[in-house]
Amino acid sequence: MSAEVMRRPGAFQPVIQFSIHADNKVGRLNEIIGLLSVHEVHVVALSILDTTDSSIIRLIVDYPEEAQKLLIEHQFSYVQSELIAVELASEAEIKTVTCALVQAEINIHYIYPFLVRPNGRYAMAISLEDNELAADTLRRNQLNIIGQADIAR
Repeated sequence: MSAEVMRRPGAFQPVIQFSIHADNKVGRLNEIIGLLSVHEVHVVALSILDTTDSSIIRLIVDYPEEAQKLLIEHQFSYVQSELIAVELASEAEIKTVTCALVQAEINIHYIYPFLVRPNGRYAMAISLEDNELAADTLRRNQLNIIGQADIAR
């Protein structure tokens, strides 16, 4: 995260996603989850894209720095990216999110739900083409954007 984002109050603060390339073999997901769990890194959001030969395991954890060290140490191939996480009071707010993004002409690449409820509310991780514009747009629509610090335990 840039120092500029850290200094500006109310600036977009992303959540960190790991997209882990994994061979399609029995137990691979369990191996990754187990590795993180043993080191008290908790998976808070999870999505898997499956193909014939491999999978992309997308996950958000409470402590990404520790997860990054573990993935490197255990030679997992991954890409790290920044996503928006938005809190929802109910499933009805999904429409508010999608309408706001359409009106701002911001493309959504993919969305997946959180497994835990940060601040006691539902939440979604969203991959977009312009995170800062999207965060501003969603805030103007009275939606709460949460950052990595909001999901740390």
